[in-house]
Amino acid sequence: MSTNFDWNTGPLAHGLQCYRTQQFFEAHEHWEGVWLTLAEPEKSFLQSLVQISAAFHHLRRGNRIGATSLLTRALKRLDLCGEQFGSLNVALLRNHVREWLTALLTEPPRSLPTYPEFRILAAKAP
Repeated sequence: MSTNFDWNTGPLAHGLQCYRTQQFFEAHEHWEGVWLTLAEPEKSFLQSLVQISAAFHHLRRGNRIGATSLLTRALKRLDLCGEQFGSLNVALLRNHVREWLTALLTEPPRSLPTYPEFRILAAKAP
C-alpha cells in the first residue's frame, strides 16, 4: 500500500506546479528534497518523477541522450508500481513516458508528444 502524497500543499505541490509550467529543473529540485526523506517503495516512485523532470530539463538543453537515459530509468521504476501509486495515475504516466522514448529513439526523432501528464487521482472516502 503506497502513501497518498499531498499534491495540494508543500514541496510536492510546488514541484507539480513547476512541472506543469515546464519549469523542469525547479520541479526536480522541489521533489528531490522530499525524495531524500522517504523510504521504499515511495522513495523509488518519487525518484522516477525526479528523473522525468530532469530528463526534460536535459532535453531542453539539447542533451537527447541524457534525456533518453533518464526516461528509461524512470520507466523501470514506474514499472514496479501498480496502476496507481502516490495518488497518481501511474498507468497513464507510464504510457506517456513510453511515447516519449519511442519518439526520442526514432531516427530522425519523431515529432514529440505533449509532456507526460501527472494526473492526480481523487481521494477515496474513508
